[in-house]
Order: sequence, then C-alpha cells, then structure tokens
Amino acid sequence: MEHIQKFVNSLGLAFRKELLGILIITLLFFLFPILVRKIDSTAAAIDPGILSGIILAISAVLIFKALTWWIIKSIWPVFAKYSELHFERNFRGLNSLQKVVIYLGFYLMIFYAFIIVLGALI
Repeated sequence: MEHIQKFVNSLGLAFRKELLGILIITLLFFLFPILVRKIDSTAAAIDPGILSGIILAISAVLIFKALTWWIIKSIWPVFAKYSELHFERNFRGLNSLQKVVIYLGFYLMIFYAFIIVLGALI
C-alpha cells in the first residue's frame, strides 16, 4: 500500500482508496481469463460462467461507489467533510427509528440508482 502511495504521489496525483479498489478489480478482470485457462484449458477468453459474473458485479459496485463518492466530494465538499468528521457522532445520537429510516433510505436510494444504471448499461 505504501509503495502504491509513493508511486502515485510521485506522479503528482492524490491517492484515494476508491481508486485502489478500481485498480485491483480492473487487474483481476484482465488477469481472470489467463487464470481460468491455467485451471481449465478449454475455457474461453471471457468465460460466461458464474466467476466472471461475480467479478463483473464486484467491479460494477466498486466503480459505482467510487464515482458517487467522487461526485459528492466535487459537488458538495462541505457534505463530504461533514460525513467524514461528524456524521457518525450525530448518527449515534438519534433514536432507533430515525436510524433505521435514514439507513434504509440511503441504502435503497443507492441500491435503486445502481440497478437503474446497470440496467441502462445492459
């Protein structure tokens, strides 16, 4: 991790944890056909099996998460700073019903947005 940070910082880019997940899943996506062929020589370049589906789903979730966080940071920097520093303390002060409503509301909004974007891409 430190080596990656040093390399990225030497290029003059800001290191973000979201980008590391995208980088790892992209490498895994491109190396997956080679790894599958080592295990099964009859496998196609992009095997339509369940393992390819899992890798594509993980990559879609990671890219969606990184893009939404990047958009929040660029459009609402105050909200991003608030969510990193103060949201957890304020959230713990709420009663149970308010916590459930906020948690499920955010989760369902992000989940439905992800489904709509994935449906539009397919």
